[in-house]
Amino acid sequence: MMPRDRIAAASTAAAQPPLTEVELTWIEGRTEQWIRFGRVAAERIVSRRKRIVMFRPGATFAYLRWSSNDFGTIHSSIQIVTAVAVGEPHTALPFVRPGGEILLHIESWPKVSRVLEAVDAVEAAGVDPCDASPDHWRHVADRLAAGMPFRPYSAARHAAWLRRRAIES
Repeated sequence: MMPRDRIAAASTAAAQPPLTEVELTWIEGRTEQWIRFGRVAAERIVSRRKRIVMFRPGATFAYLRWSSNDFGTIHSSIQIVTAVAVGEPHTALPFVRPGGEILLHIESWPKVSRVLEAVDAVEAAGVDPCDASPDHWRHVADRLAAGMPFRPYSAARHAAWLRRRAIES
Protein backbone atom coordinates (compact mmCIF):
# COMPACT_ATOMS: atom_id res chain seq x y z
CA MET A 1 0.00 0.00 0.00
CA MET A 2 1.36 3.42 -0.98
CA PRO A 3 1.75 6.07 1.76
CA ARG A 4 -1.07 8.22 0.36
CA ASP A 5 -3.35 5.10 0.32
CA ARG A 6 -2.60 4.58 4.01
CA ILE A 7 -3.46 8.21 4.73
CA ALA A 8 -6.74 7.89 2.79
CA ALA A 9 -7.63 4.67 4.61
CA ALA A 10 -6.80 6.24 7.99
CA SER A 11 -8.88 9.35 7.28
CA THR A 12 -11.83 7.19 6.14
CA ALA A 13 -11.60 5.13 9.34
CA ALA A 14 -11.37 8.30 11.44
CA ALA A 15 -14.51 9.70 9.78
CA GLN A 16 -16.51 6.61 10.79
CA PRO A 17 -17.98 6.86 14.32
CA PRO A 18 -16.95 4.05 16.67
CA LEU A 19 -19.52 1.27 16.71
CA THR A 20 -21.14 -0.45 19.67
CA GLU A 21 -20.06 -4.11 19.70
CA VAL A 22 -22.26 -6.93 20.95
CA GLU A 23 -20.64 -10.32 21.51
CA LEU A 24 -22.92 -13.24 20.66
CA THR A 25 -22.21 -16.81 21.75
CA TRP A 26 -24.24 -19.81 20.64
CA ILE A 27 -23.64 -23.18 22.31
CA GLU A 28 -26.83 -25.10 21.54
CA GLY A 29 -28.81 -25.87 24.69
CA ARG A 30 -26.29 -24.20 27.03
CA THR A 31 -25.63 -20.56 26.18
CA GLU A 32 -27.57 -18.77 23.50
CA GLN A 33 -27.27 -15.04 22.80
CA TRP A 34 -28.94 -13.37 19.86
CA ILE A 35 -30.25 -10.11 18.44
CA ARG A 36 -34.06 -10.06 18.11
CA PHE A 37 -34.13 -6.82 16.13
CA GLY A 38 -31.81 -4.00 15.11
CA ARG A 39 -29.89 -2.80 12.09
CA VAL A 40 -26.46 -4.43 12.21
CA ALA A 41 -23.80 -2.12 10.72
CA ALA A 42 -21.01 -4.72 10.66
CA GLU A 43 -20.30 -8.26 11.77
CA ARG A 44 -17.14 -10.16 12.65
CA ILE A 45 -17.09 -13.94 13.03
CA VAL A 46 -14.68 -14.89 15.79
CA SER A 47 -15.25 -18.65 15.82
CA ARG A 48 -17.88 -21.23 14.98
CA ARG A 49 -19.73 -20.37 18.19
CA LYS A 50 -18.94 -16.70 18.62
CA ARG A 51 -19.48 -13.57 16.55
CA ILE A 52 -19.53 -9.85 17.16
CA VAL A 53 -22.20 -7.61 15.67
CA MET A 54 -21.82 -3.83 15.60
CA PHE A 55 -24.34 -0.98 15.69
CA ARG A 56 -24.01 2.69 14.78
CA PRO A 57 -24.66 5.37 17.42
CA GLY A 58 -28.39 5.94 17.82
CA ALA A 59 -29.35 2.44 16.61
CA THR A 60 -31.82 0.57 18.80
CA PHE A 61 -31.56 -3.19 19.17
CA ALA A 62 -32.87 -6.05 21.32
CA TYR A 63 -30.31 -8.40 22.85
CA LEU A 64 -31.42 -11.72 24.35
CA ARG A 65 -29.39 -13.98 26.61
CA TRP A 66 -30.38 -17.47 27.72
CA SER A 67 -28.37 -20.12 29.53
CA SER A 68 -29.06 -23.47 31.16
CA ASN A 69 -27.42 -26.31 32.98
CA ASP A 70 -28.36 -29.97 33.45
CA PHE A 71 -31.38 -28.98 35.55
CA GLY A 72 -32.93 -26.39 33.21
CA THR A 73 -32.85 -22.66 32.52
CA ILE A 74 -30.63 -20.70 34.88
CA HIS A 75 -30.81 -17.29 33.21
CA SER A 76 -32.88 -15.51 30.60
CA SER A 77 -32.97 -11.80 29.89
CA ILE A 78 -33.71 -9.26 27.22
CA GLN A 79 -32.34 -5.76 26.91
CA ILE A 80 -33.55 -3.16 24.45
CA VAL A 81 -30.67 -0.75 24.06
CA THR A 82 -29.79 2.33 22.06
CA ALA A 83 -26.15 2.48 20.98
CA VAL A 84 -24.40 5.67 22.09
CA ALA A 85 -21.80 7.91 20.47
CA VAL A 86 -18.37 8.50 21.96
CA GLY A 87 -18.54 10.73 25.01
CA GLU A 88 -22.26 10.22 25.66
CA PRO A 89 -23.33 8.82 29.02
CA HIS A 90 -24.09 5.12 28.94
CA THR A 91 -24.65 2.08 31.12
CA ALA A 92 -22.26 -0.86 31.03
CA LEU A 93 -23.87 -4.11 29.93
CA PRO A 94 -22.42 -7.62 29.81
CA PHE A 95 -21.09 -8.47 26.34
CA VAL A 96 -21.90 -4.95 25.02
CA ARG A 97 -18.93 -2.62 24.44
CA PRO A 98 -18.84 0.13 25.50
CA GLY A 99 -22.47 -0.09 26.68
CA GLY A 100 -25.60 1.82 25.77
CA GLU A 101 -28.74 3.58 26.88
CA ILE A 102 -31.00 0.91 28.36
CA LEU A 103 -34.64 1.32 27.35
CA LEU A 104 -35.77 -2.02 28.76
CA HIS A 105 -34.11 -4.71 30.87
CA ILE A 106 -36.19 -7.73 31.85
CA GLU A 107 -35.15 -11.04 33.42
CA SER A 108 -37.01 -14.37 33.81
CA TRP A 109 -38.47 -16.27 30.91
CA PRO A 110 -42.18 -15.48 31.57
CA LYS A 111 -41.45 -11.73 31.42
CA VAL A 112 -39.01 -12.11 28.51
CA SER A 113 -41.72 -13.88 26.53
CA ARG A 114 -44.10 -10.97 27.25
CA VAL A 115 -41.50 -8.56 25.83
CA LEU A 116 -41.20 -10.77 22.75
CA GLU A 117 -44.99 -10.56 22.39
CA ALA A 118 -44.68 -6.75 22.57
CA VAL A 119 -42.04 -6.85 19.82
CA ASP A 120 -44.31 -9.03 17.69
CA ALA A 121 -47.19 -6.58 18.28
CA VAL A 122 -45.06 -3.64 17.09
CA GLU A 123 -44.19 -5.61 13.95
CA ALA A 124 -47.87 -6.50 13.46
CA ALA A 125 -48.64 -2.75 13.51
CA GLY A 126 -46.36 -2.42 10.48
CA VAL A 127 -43.48 -0.76 12.35
CA ASP A 128 -39.89 -1.97 12.54
CA PRO A 129 -39.25 -2.39 16.31
CA CYS A 130 -35.93 -0.52 16.05
CA ASP A 131 -37.88 2.51 14.77
CA ALA A 132 -40.49 2.43 17.55
CA SER A 133 -40.53 5.19 20.14
CA PRO A 134 -38.00 4.66 22.95
CA ASP A 135 -40.77 5.72 25.32
CA HIS A 136 -42.79 2.67 24.28
CA TRP A 137 -40.01 0.31 25.35
CA ARG A 138 -39.66 2.17 28.66
CA HIS A 139 -43.44 1.90 29.11
CA VAL A 140 -43.33 -1.87 28.47
CA ALA A 141 -40.51 -2.26 31.01
CA ASP A 142 -42.32 -0.22 33.66
CA ARG A 143 -45.64 -2.01 33.21
CA LEU A 144 -44.03 -5.46 33.33
CA ALA A 145 -42.13 -4.48 36.47
CA ALA A 146 -45.45 -3.45 38.05
CA GLY A 147 -47.17 -6.64 36.87
CA MET A 148 -49.61 -4.70 34.72
CA PRO A 149 -50.56 -4.94 31.04
CA PHE A 150 -48.89 -2.52 28.65
CA ARG A 151 -50.54 -0.41 25.97
CA PRO A 152 -50.17 -1.73 22.43
CA TYR A 153 -48.08 0.20 19.95
CA SER A 154 -50.12 1.31 16.95
CA ALA A 155 -49.46 3.01 13.64
CA ALA A 156 -51.12 6.16 15.07
CA ARG A 157 -48.77 6.18 18.09
CA HIS A 158 -45.83 5.69 15.75
CA ALA A 159 -46.95 8.61 13.56
CA ALA A 160 -47.18 10.80 16.68
CA TRP A 161 -43.65 9.73 17.68
CA LEU A 162 -42.32 10.61 14.22
CA ARG A 163 -43.96 14.06 14.38
CA ARG A 164 -42.54 14.69 17.87
CA ARG A 165 -39.05 13.62 16.74
CA ALA A 166 -39.26 15.93 13.71
CA ILE A 167 -40.19 18.88 15.95
CA GLU A 168 -37.36 18.16 18.41
CA SER A 169 -34.67 18.04 15.72
